[in-house]
Amino acid sequence: MTIKAIVHELRKHEIPAEVSQTAGTFVCNHVFYGLMHELALHRPEVRGGFMHVPYLPEQTTTGPSLPFEKMTEAVRIAIAACVDYRRDLRQTAGRES
Repeated sequence: MTIKAIVHELRKHEIPAEVSQTAGTFVCNHVFYGLMHELALHRPEVRGGFMHVPYLPEQTTTGPSLPFEKMTEAVRIAIAACVDYRRDLRQTAGRES
């Protein structure tokens, strides 16, 4: 897994990101664990994961948001980090208080 490397690369490009210790609500967990189960059974050589993205600015007035162009840049950076880093960074990370 390259979770911390992804966050590191996103922050380097001034895109806000943080490590989450949970995929989130029921649907997010279901998708994540379903994917990981499928990969473990049928494609163990394939790496997978789950990435939350914020709302678009036009979708919210109160919560975090990111313009579409910035969000697609973030996804590209995350994918590149998964390719570039075969091992995750060794650093403390997680939700900051």
